[in-house]
Amino acid sequence: MVFSSLSFLFFFLPLLLVIYYISKDNYKNYILLVFSLIFYSWGEPVYVLLMILSIIINYIVAILIDKYKDKKIKKMILIIGIFIDIGLLFYFKYSNFFIDILNNIFGLSYKITEIVLPIGISFYTFQEISYLVDVYLKRIKVQKNIFNLGTYISFFPQLIAGPIVRYKDIEKQLKKRSHTFEKFTEGIRRFMIGFCKKVLIANNAAIICNTIFNSYELESYKGIILIIGIISFTIQIYYDFSGYSDMAIGLAKMFGFELLENFNYPYIATSIKDFWKRWHISLSSWFKDYIYIPLGGSRVYIIKYIINILIVWLLTGLWHGANWNFIIWGLYYAILLLIEKVLRKYTVKIPIIFKWIFTFNLINIGWLIFKIEDINLLLNVFKNMFILDEGNFILFITKHFSIINQMIFVIIGLIFMFPIYKKLKEKNNNIINWILDITICLLFILSICSLISNSYNPFIYFRF
Repeated sequence: MVFSSLSFLFFFLPLLLVIYYISKDNYKNYILLVFSLIFYSWGEPVYVLLMILSIIINYIVAILIDKYKDKKIKKMILIIGIFIDIGLLFYFKYSNFFIDILNNIFGLSYKITEIVLPIGISFYTFQEISYLVDVYLKRIKVQKNIFNLGTYISFFPQLIAGPIVRYKDIEKQLKKRSHTFEKFTEGIRRFMIGFCKKVLIANNAAIICNTIFNSYELESYKGIILIIGIISFTIQIYYDFSGYSDMAIGLAKMFGFELLENFNYPYIATSIKDFWKRWHISLSSWFKDYIYIPLGGSRVYIIKYIINILIVWLLTGLWHGANWNFIIWGLYYAILLLIEKVLRKYTVKIPIIFKWIFTFNLINIGWLIFKIEDINLLLNVFKNMFILDEGNFILFITKHFSIINQMIFVIIGLIFMFPIYKKLKEKNNNIINWILDITICLLFILSICSLISNSYNPFIYFRF
């Protein structure tokens, strides 16, 4: 089940809200847990058992870490817990990828067949690891109520595509949280914004992107066609993922929870470092706190620092998928960050507009690497991007004239990747706020109509 579906909007969510708000406070977490498992099992009826098993394992491991005082025993238990979490993730997500590597090295043909990636396993695995590490380091108290821990791990708004929520950020909220009309209405508003971003902009950008990148003629496309394709993907992945995060944060507010922001207008970044402070904030901060800093961060000698950066970004790439293009994508950003660090003192005097243009183009190249899994095809497409062929473009538009309609939404996406809405809200003007709310409601209705008339509604980050 996805948030931008009619079954979620008109059946699952209203039913849950009614049951949740008529129940007593001490039953609310149990209701959320049950409905979260139902939500997950809607599309993953078998793998919900894997999630329940994972919750039980992490509950027991954390209890044992807290129970024993001997540091060696505690550390050994922590390592076992992390090994189990990573082991499950590795089996489902990476086993065939690494088997293929071994097959190529040793000339074998072994393969594990029919491994289906459980939705959201990358997200909830990282939550479980952060929980165990934080219990070990005594940053948080162990959760002795398994149902509360289960609610944290399986909480449906952020379960299948993030943001990655750390236990310490909602520890107190699991025990007690406020339910106010203001918070609920803000949650509805935030959900509708995310819904519109996803359905109106991301879905339409996806049509253009897929028309170009899924075409058997892709290798013959050049110049402006490929540029339109990659810009469409740049818009699609941002509005798809940030739209989902908006909906997750909005839904959480409806149930009294305050989740941290996951995006902060990443496409206005003026450097790659700035971009990663704004994009998928929960993931980049997770890698920083649980991988980069434990490795020594930047407070080490230069060779070790370079190794630390390469390790973190290699893992970041792998987290997104078991394919060479994701590894290349991660190392691409590692190299850019290293170059940026060396050149930082020389870029201070460059006008900010040129910094933004340069950064945005680097981000687009990054998304091209992210999009195309076949390395040879990736190289050909990258080369052809710089070849102008007006006749090729005219022929393409003539053949696919209908995508002009979708291009309007891509242009809207390009406009609103800047903080226009945020600036208008900051004015705190009642008339402006009223106009914005009316506009959001109308766009939300339009989005529902779009869903009814069009079944095309993918979520990119479900595959991660």
